[in-house]
Amino acid sequence: MIKAAVLGSPISHSLSPLLHNSAYSFLNLQGHYESIEVKADELANFLARVGKVEWAGFSLTMPLKEFVIPLADSVEERSARITSANTLIFESEKSYAFSSDLLAFERLLADTHCERVAILGGGGTARAALGALDGRAKKIDILVRDDKRRSALQACVRKTEVELRDFHTPLVNYDLVISTVPIGAADSLVTAEILPQGTLFEVLYHPWPTKLSSLWESAGLPLFSGFQLLVEQALDQIRVMTQMDFDYGQMRAHLLNAVNLERSSDSI
Repeated sequence: MIKAAVLGSPISHSLSPLLHNSAYSFLNLQGHYESIEVKADELANFLARVGKVEWAGFSLTMPLKEFVIPLADSVEERSARITSANTLIFESEKSYAFSSDLLAFERLLADTHCERVAILGGGGTARAALGALDGRAKKIDILVRDDKRRSALQACVRKTEVELRDFHTPLVNYDLVISTVPIGAADSLVTAEILPQGTLFEVLYHPWPTKLSSLWESAGLPLFSGFQLLVEQALDQIRVMTQMDFDYGQMRAHLLNAVNLERSSDSI
């Protein structure tokens, strides 16, 4: 019996239970995956009191992706470099953390031209995107409101030039724009002067569409949604939590269909 959960705050909107439980059914496994409200200052105590033998692992969403790093017994090398992990698994009562966000960005953007990139925000998801694009992008501008995370952001890359810029820098002449900021934070960037170009990756999925994604969609330009990131990052979590190998293409199609059915029922 597989027992797992997604932790974070707020957590009520999460579609992770839908995805993981759908995957268990697809794989004919007995399992239960739930959502648990855990704030950043509660994570250490929560992990200390849970039975590691009982749990296969946890998915981690905002704001826990960086707070879990010092709490894990071991951390995957690139996840440690970006100081962000969204997956914690238990093996022989030891915990291991890694970023399936980073792996998801790598796969989803494998065929996307990304010589010049803008990333909105400097949190855990932004750093996962940085890690995934290191060595692929020639220049990445990180649009932030302050530079308090400058050293952490620059440490994410070894081969790509990174520059922190003002959050309201015009989104022009970029091959790829990745928005990792919270609901409404990027709305002020959508002005009459902006001319969308290249590819947009909007990591939000609730609410959808955002003002930014609507702009790209209306222009007929390539667009990745938070739904795609959610499904893609779940694939690696499902594999390590179930300890089963499966065809990612088949599972991806199954989970995207589950998300679309959920969205359709919500709109009725």
